[in-house]
Amino acid sequence: MCGIVGAIAHRDVVPLLVDGLKRLEYRGYDSAGIAVVVSDQVRRVRRTGRVAEMESAALAEGFSATLGIGHTRWATHGGVTESNAHPHISHSELALVHNGIIENHEAQRERLIALGYRFESQTDTEVIAHLIHHHRARGANLLGALQRAVKELHGAYALAVIDRRDPSTLVAARVGCPLLIGLGDGENFVASDVSAIVSATRRVIFLEEGDTAELSCDAVRVFDADDAPVTREVHVSDVSLASLELGPYRHFMQKEIHEQPRAIGDTVEGIVDAGGFDAVLFGKEAAEVLADVEAVQILACGTSYYAGLTARYWIEALAGLPCAVDIASEYRYRRVVANPKQLIVTISQSGETLDTMEALKYAKAQGQDKTLSICNVPESAIPRASRLVFHTRAGAEIGVASTKAFTTQLVALFALAVTLGKLRGQVDAEREAALLDDLRHLPGSVQHALNLEPQVASWAEKFAPRQHALFLGRGTHYPIALEGALKLKEISYIHAEGYPAGELKHGPLALVDEVMPVVVIAPNDALLEKVKSNIQEVRARGGEMFVFADADSSFTQSEGVHVIRTPRHVGILSPIVHAIPVQLLAYHTALARGTDVDKPRNLAKSVTVE
Repeated sequence: MCGIVGAIAHRDVVPLLVDGLKRLEYRGYDSAGIAVVVSDQVRRVRRTGRVAEMESAALAEGFSATLGIGHTRWATHGGVTESNAHPHISHSELALVHNGIIENHEAQRERLIALGYRFESQTDTEVIAHLIHHHRARGANLLGALQRAVKELHGAYALAVIDRRDPSTLVAARVGCPLLIGLGDGENFVASDVSAIVSATRRVIFLEEGDTAELSCDAVRVFDADDAPVTREVHVSDVSLASLELGPYRHFMQKEIHEQPRAIGDTVEGIVDAGGFDAVLFGKEAAEVLADVEAVQILACGTSYYAGLTARYWIEALAGLPCAVDIASEYRYRRVVANPKQLIVTISQSGETLDTMEALKYAKAQGQDKTLSICNVPESAIPRASRLVFHTRAGAEIGVASTKAFTTQLVALFALAVTLGKLRGQVDAEREAALLDDLRHLPGSVQHALNLEPQVASWAEKFAPRQHALFLGRGTHYPIALEGALKLKEISYIHAEGYPAGELKHGPLALVDEVMPVVVIAPNDALLEKVKSNIQEVRARGGEMFVFADADSSFTQSEGVHVIRTPRHVGILSPIVHAIPVQLLAYHTALARGTDVDKPRNLAKSVTVE
């Protein structure tokens, strides 16, 4: 949830820390701070609010140093105050930043108070700083103190620590939360993700579970959970600076919405390059793992969960397999009926969503080792814990509200459904070729939907003053209604709900009146006439309808029924096309209401806490 960056170099690292925090701000923007070691002192500046406010304070105080750490916070323990902002300092000697949650912080706090430590914040993080300082006071060096301290902590954490007594060293630790090391020339870095340091280096080491590390200007040492030295592979990141810049767009969300034809095209290209819907798409072991699958279990959160709900229809229709979809945070706390021949599919844009990771661990602990991750970030935690992986090719997604990650996830899940169907003899060569051709044409249909932006923007003016909205869909488009409602909630703060249109008469119809707009996703499929009937139910109660209908349907506009025609019906892939207008509607409604589109209140991009 929070963002971490640290650097040790032969040059001033403060500009790099500030720039890194700006690139990490999507992970949390309640407060920000940096700490540096200079002239045998630990200096710190913190501010609530955005990184820019902290940057101004750092410039005013003339911060300059060759060793430092920085943090942008999404609040968990303790409110949004300067005293709760990171970095936290112990005895004016040691500074620490932390992403995650320490579950036994209360017991550790009591212990440390008894040892004479005073606490200035309500955070669990300050406990870690004092605990490391305690072990330093007992004679351990900085790395040793960190290694001893983390063995006394329960929970999830990524840590970076500096100490004025050791100005040539930066140490770090990882359990449950992502942390990587960036390798430079005479300088080295730590960060929550590569975007924070890509201006300095693209050579990175991804720390594994339980790893600790010691960095100097000219060397990096990594240790495993048993404190034994270990060598981790060096990767060259394909993240570019250009992908992290806004360019001509007002917001990253707008940019990412408009990048979807390319992102989908790149993801489809990977499928085409593999020769179509072949098991090799999912890894070297895929043919073996998928050969005897009897069922599919999808685990995800938020938007990724709605992608899973859409995929259920495809998997059952194309592969003839039963498919269950669970919210990861619920699955991990219920007693599941394990099936070793069930394929466990986890979906996560970041690959670090804690609830999804823990659900995957739980499934594996039940003896279910047929695991597949669909993820946008290579080498992230969830893919590394899965036997099979499908990397979507969405590119960096900065906006908190997911857009291109969602539609590329749908492409990946569709590929899985067809591949399973092919392996089970449910999809013959002719059908496979037709479905692959449908995928090839998909980016063009998505671009057509994007061209509707001016029309959708005009609708947004009607939504902006409203407090509630209803989204309706049926079949594979019901999850798109859920996603449309979520997008509106996330960035415009309008209360919205998604419902199967057939469920209106079982309760939600009571909410409908002349001031509640009702969005209807009405593709030209087998359920269109049913949807039309549901629309009449709403109109009879005075509801105002906003209908996304396919260009080749017989849907007509009338009083109280507004219609925008999306591209011609694209068949089984229609949910992907219809995701575009609901994204645009949420975006332009948020613009009209003046909210912070890329950084909606109370939310952050990567949810690495429970």
